[in-house]
Amino acid sequence: MTVGVTEPRTTVRGLDENRFREVLEFIASRAEYHDLTGEFPFDAFDALRRIGAQSLTVPERFGGGGAGIAEAVEVIERVGAADPSVGLILQWNYTNHLTLQRPENLWPDDLKTAVFRTAVTEGALINGLAVERELGSLSRGGVPATTATRLPDGSWRIDGEKAYGTGISGLHWFTVTATTTDPEPRVATFLFDRQATGWRVQQTWDHLGLRASDTQTVIFDNARIPHSRLVDLRDPNDGTGKVRSAGRQALPLLLAANYNGVSIATRDWLVRYLHTRVPTALGAPLATVPRFHDRVGEIEAQLQTSRALLRHAAAEVESDNALPALAKHVATTMAIRITESALDLTGNPGLSRSNPLERHHRNAMVGRIHFPQSDFVIANLGKSAISAGAPGEEEQ
Repeated sequence: MTVGVTEPRTTVRGLDENRFREVLEFIASRAEYHDLTGEFPFDAFDALRRIGAQSLTVPERFGGGGAGIAEAVEVIERVGAADPSVGLILQWNYTNHLTLQRPENLWPDDLKTAVFRTAVTEGALINGLAVERELGSLSRGGVPATTATRLPDGSWRIDGEKAYGTGISGLHWFTVTATTTDPEPRVATFLFDRQATGWRVQQTWDHLGLRASDTQTVIFDNARIPHSRLVDLRDPNDGTGKVRSAGRQALPLLLAANYNGVSIATRDWLVRYLHTRVPTALGAPLATVPRFHDRVGEIEAQLQTSRALLRHAAAEVESDNALPALAKHVATTMAIRITESALDLTGNPGLSRSNPLERHHRNAMVGRIHFPQSDFVIANLGKSAISAGAPGEEEQ
């Protein structure tokens, strides 16, 4: 199976292009299996580790690829076309690496170094656990129900439950946000590794799409963590959504790249199908029918618009603007429209489990749940436009 055969490719600094293509082929060949089983794609990450993909965004002084957001976008878009479950886990890894390099990040240097060096030497993955089922996302406000209690020896005890811990079975590192039990509670973030005690994974992920993303529930019951692993402590009135958001313009951009990958995979499969499907009554491939030219043209226009916006947003990532969130909204919306259009064109074959299109559609649907969600993006854009158009005093 060829991944993204019609898409122009940009060689990514730090990755051998030929080996990367081979890895993408392998990941795509395993995507159906992982979708059916819901297993963490260990084989995919073993292959990515061997070409240095996990450490692509680690600074060069630690032995990493030194790539920035633009190069990460290129990689995630291509991995997303092969298997967006793998792309989702990998983009969280990149997002965390890029966030650690931001000037406003105040993590202790020794912990940053540990995360970066293990990514290089072991392919160690990192993600954060912040969402709780009752709370939702910190980005929407509120404080965690998970608690952090300071113990007499100076260490901390963590108790609670975190939902949607993407990639948890394959993570080496993960951050955990909790509310301290002080008389004046604060929101604390700790860096855990797999060797920590008092935590366990509860297998709750059984979603429509991105089934191999291993987005499970994690239970903390008398989990112990040394004070040296405290990486953030703040007043909950100081905007708890900032606990994980500082410098994370990378997140919406890499999510957009992953769902553009779904659109690319859909477009490529549809084109191949139209070339190979020869109805008896027509006596020629469906690719020769003008109606299909028009519909595929609409798909191509939607896809290329989303890709162009994403790259423009990535180029402007240091600017304080709404482009990253808009790029994510457009990419996820277009992925749903493109897969729906392809299903409409192909009918029963498109819905058959023997073809990947129905899987692409299920994966596209999951894009709606990732922050920033479309309602949030659209509301903010509307507020900004209305505010900018408000009449001045001389006009009133």
